[in-house]
Amino acid sequence: MLQTPASFTPLMAPQQDAAPLSFVFHGGRLLVREADLGLPDEAAVRSLALDPPRLQPVGLLDDRYCQAAWVDDEALAPPGHAWRGLRSLFGEFDEGHLGVAARACQIAEWARTHRFCGACGSGTVLAAGERCFKCVNCGHMAYPRISPAMMVLIRNGDKVLLALHTQSAVKRFVPLAGFLEAGETIEEAVHREVFEEVGLRVHNLRYFGSQSWPFPHSLMIAFTADYLDGDIRTDPNEISEARWFGPGDEWPERVAHVSISSMLVDSHRPPGR
Repeated sequence: MLQTPASFTPLMAPQQDAAPLSFVFHGGRLLVREADLGLPDEAAVRSLALDPPRLQPVGLLDDRYCQAAWVDDEALAPPGHAWRGLRSLFGEFDEGHLGVAARACQIAEWARTHRFCGACGSGTVLAAGERCFKCVNCGHMAYPRISPAMMVLIRNGDKVLLALHTQSAVKRFVPLAGFLEAGETIEEAVHREVFEEVGLRVHNLRYFGSQSWPFPHSLMIAFTADYLDGDIRTDPNEISEARWFGPGDEWPERVAHVSISSMLVDSHRPPGR
């Protein structure tokens, strides 16, 4: 599953390193060598002539310093390098590096969008000892944006509910999902989203697991729940189709366990399906 490796330690302050692992982004795409999909070496990074504020500390991976950066012009890619979306690297890129890249992508985007204060427009600087930009004028503090979202697999006897999400980049039947509202608990979000998206009520919520999902800055919090009552009534703005899948049905194809969604589905997949 896409996640930060156990050998990773986050860092809030930059370190000097002659050969860091550099995760450089443009528009959410990672700079890699075309020949082997490796990260750019120090010479390639130097050729970008990045201002120091564009280099942000990420952490240590197996005691090797990792940093995130961004560029505004995709034409700056050094010869022999290309920009690749993180999704396109699933199954091709080093698994540990991909997990750190997911974290670095969010840090780079946070740094890019918080160079100036959102309250007064003045410049910002990194606060000491934490992942935070602080306004030099009014003191407003901005931390990396994290958007919590619920995910739920609804069970009804030996069947589960899966849906095609209208706005999803992946056209595949998956569990229901949606973002939390301000002031809402994750459990309240599950009940609200289920009723809004498919018109059902559920109970017996059980926590399944969570995953940071950098598209662009989500935290997926997954549950199972049991069907209580109601008939499927989809919101066409959110769901194009939703239906029950049981032992006798043709299930969605198996996919690699990159996301917690696929793990949640496969934990309930009937044998042979």
